[in-house]
Amino acid sequence: MSSHIKSILFAVVLSIVCGSLLTLASTGLREYQLRNIAFDKQKNILKSIGLIEDKKAPSLETVSGLYADHIKKMWIDFQGKLVPKEKKGENDLPVYLYVKQEKIQAYIIPVHSRGLWGKIAGYLAIKNDGTTISGFTVYSHQETPGLGGEIEKRWFQKNFADKKIMDDKGNFVSITIAKGAVQGRIPTSRHKNFVDGISGASMTGKFLSAGLKRTLIEYEPLSERFRKNEIK
Repeated sequence: MSSHIKSILFAVVLSIVCGSLLTLASTGLREYQLRNIAFDKQKNILKSIGLIEDKKAPSLETVSGLYADHIKKMWIDFQGKLVPKEKKGENDLPVYLYVKQEKIQAYIIPVHSRGLWGKIAGYLAIKNDGTTISGFTVYSHQETPGLGGEIEKRWFQKNFADKKIMDDKGNFVSITIAKGAVQGRIPTSRHKNFVDGISGASMTGKFLSAGLKRTLIEYEPLSERFRKNEIK
């Protein structure tokens, strides 16, 4: 057998072996990957309502326990009515309810926004008054580290707490990321509707603001029901 044929056979066998090992690794790690995805999702939902903090890395058991005790996933229809999983329609939107002592304390909505370099995904929690933001988290993005990537940092996300999606006249205005600090740029009466932006990352703020507004408009029927005390 010539050396040329031997080289080809070696390459073929090596490819088959490597392919088989990759397939086995992917299959074997699938359950582990799915568990990590679910853990990260639950962790960010809990962070958005302040049940866990960034200072300590919570265990899988802690996150799973808090999630099971306090979070209930449901859906809403176009009228903002809560719909259980078994009755949800094709166009219904997911929502996560934070329940404590048998009362809804807040509701968490998934946020999917365009960013400067890719998609941004996170969770926005709103208190049961349908107006006040409880918290915000980002768990996936492709923004530039040190600039737009600051949206994943605690200093940025904590600025959302206690901001409002309604103005003084009761009109929906969403929440907007300012170009820099809110102080000195935005009228005092509107401070509650803005959060400090990231220096050098105004485009990331612009895209995320648009994504937040689009998401909040989709969930506005639900927020309105909370504002009217139609949901307890």
